[in-house]
Amino acid sequence: MRMRPTLSWTPTEDLPPGSTDPEPVADALRSGGVLVLSGAGISTESGIPDYRGEGGSLSRHTPMTYQEFTASLRARRRYWARSHLGWRTFGRARPNAGHRAVAMFGRHGLLSGVITQNVDGLHQSAGSEGVVELHGSLSRVVCLSCGTVSPRHELARRLEAANPGFAPVAAGINPDGDADLTDEQVGDFRVVPCAVCGGVLKPDVVFFGEAVPPRRVEHCRELVRGATSLLVLGSSLTVMSGLRFVRQAAQAGKPVVIVNRDPTRGDRHAVTRVALPLGPALTAVAGRLGLPVDDRPAAG
Repeated sequence: MRMRPTLSWTPTEDLPPGSTDPEPVADALRSGGVLVLSGAGISTESGIPDYRGEGGSLSRHTPMTYQEFTASLRARRRYWARSHLGWRTFGRARPNAGHRAVAMFGRHGLLSGVITQNVDGLHQSAGSEGVVELHGSLSRVVCLSCGTVSPRHELARRLEAANPGFAPVAAGINPDGDADLTDEQVGDFRVVPCAVCGGVLKPDVVFFGEAVPPRRVEHCRELVRGATSLLVLGSSLTVMSGLRFVRQAAQAGKPVVIVNRDPTRGDRHAVTRVALPLGPALTAVAGRLGLPVDDRPAAG
């Protein structure tokens, strides 16, 4: 199944208003066995914008599709120029209170697992273990010809050497690690090939229009089957890659609790949506459970 390049979602039915009481989240965690599904909204407090919230990057930026990336050298040049510049900022992002709360819940045995739609690695940096990266990670690069996977920092060094002095000022950074650059700023940026076979390099992430690996999907489905409830954190659930697990949980009679300030495509499957910012909401929940979380702003 290919991930459809759905960029927006408009409610077609009356959805219940969000609550400002985080107690349903605390109740779910008290029961244990909670599976977390996180989206871009949990990383906004670390300085990484989301796609669809207020001021989201889709208002100014259309993400690269797999088809465009593989078909066009010009598209790859534009992507890697933007991504190379964005990585300098993206790679310095630090976990925030929301990530730290999730890690704390895991350490105290309240979670059955964590699935993230994010590619930033911040859950792992906060201390969460066994995180399933549904859409991959920007910290890795894969060759489309020979399949070699290599660390992103190695590619960054090669791109620096191939493009000395490349330092345009970006208009912004996007959730996929891209910097907003004009075609003039991209210029004649040089893309480097795979060091093993000379093939095309791609970040080890699932682009819009690309299939999530079937084994990864099935692993996530197994986690849903084994969970007591599903806690969605900071995802609009616009794309089917995440929504399908919400539907699976609801169909199995497992409670779905969503924490997201805006309505989501999964609201009708949830017992409640808590319309609060992730960091403060999860910090409050941790306090109710007697698990203090460091809620200082993330270092950038």
